[in-house]
Amino acid sequence: MASTGTASFIKLIKHPIKFRMFLFSKLPSAFFSGLRVAVLNESKCTVTVPYKWFSKNPFRSTYFACLAMAAEMSTGVLALMHVYKRKPTVSMLVIKLEADFFKKATDITSFTCEDGEAIRQSIENAIAYNLPQTIIAKSLGLSKNGEPVAAFQITWSFKAK
Repeated sequence: MASTGTASFIKLIKHPIKFRMFLFSKLPSAFFSGLRVAVLNESKCTVTVPYKWFSKNPFRSTYFACLAMAAEMSTGVLALMHVYKRKPTVSMLVIKLEADFFKKATDITSFTCEDGEAIRQSIENAIAYNLPQTIIAKSLGLSKNGEPVAAFQITWSFKAK
């Protein structure tokens, strides 16, 4: 069930200049690493991170922190979308991160989270019960060839203010 806030948030994120200005001002490391939101709808978000000078490590692959940043963003954009312009406002915070790495990321890696509905429900519960709620959002990173590179589990906490 889409809200007006959800639709306007998606429009903002898909605007290339506004989104890049947001990254530059609020998340400069994501901006310089080249993170991009490739897909966004109510239930799914895909964020890409390239292998380039700013995101590489000495082992000729993408630095794990840049991979984590893209994975977290794929879950965080879904959470931001569902708290955008909410009344009451809802605070959100990462409280845990787990990762499994399968192969070196040597090209663009796409992280996809398909937990948008579960995230929305967790936020709704935080508001309805006025109690903090947690959810583990999963993000799978695939290479350009569709091979698994890494899988992240990001635990989010939501609390109505």
